[in-house]
Amino acid sequence: MIEQLKLLLFTGFLLAAMTGCVSTSAPQQPLQNQVEIAPGTRVTLPEPAELGETLTASQLISAQWQDQTNQLPVQLEVSPDKVVLAGFSSWGSRILSLSYQNKAIETQVLPGLGETLPKPEQVLFNLMLTLWPAESWEQPLMASGWQLKETSQYRQLIDDKGNIVIEIHYNAMPHLDGEILFTNKKLGYVISIKTLNYSR
Repeated sequence: MIEQLKLLLFTGFLLAAMTGCVSTSAPQQPLQNQVEIAPGTRVTLPEPAELGETLTASQLISAQWQDQTNQLPVQLEVSPDKVVLAGFSSWGSRILSLSYQNKAIETQVLPGLGETLPKPEQVLFNLMLTLWPAESWEQPLMASGWQLKETSQYRQLIDDKGNIVIEIHYNAMPHLDGEILFTNKKLGYVISIKTLNYSR
């Protein structure tokens, strides 16, 4: 099971799926709200309030990488000033907690998994790229020559050379009513996000 968690966590978005942690976890230092999206290229995350609403959602994240698929239940809460994620193991334990508030990210990780997790700011970047309005990304990405193209059914994150780095496909309107497929073309993984229930 630990090996499955490592694989799942490696796949990046993953912890949209995992946020929450146990009392024995050691908190890490807050991180600034800039994320590296390519070597030497950083982007500033939008503010929590730019989502434009409050949101509480229970989701099931399925990550497919090479020939393996793993699942992780997730709890997401967004208020005008804060984003909180909680991800749980199959036995119900929180394995990671992540919060984004006041331009800083704080995280707590289940002991023994710290070296296997993706960087928390990268996890948050993937989550916000999927759910936050495209216009909230326009200015931050423009500074690096990147862009986010959007239709009602998909988004494409395109780098400064015109390459598609990430594709996000939505199967319903509103987006949380259907499955969301998040594909990282550079790292070669696909994440399926199914929202079990949500309130706004």
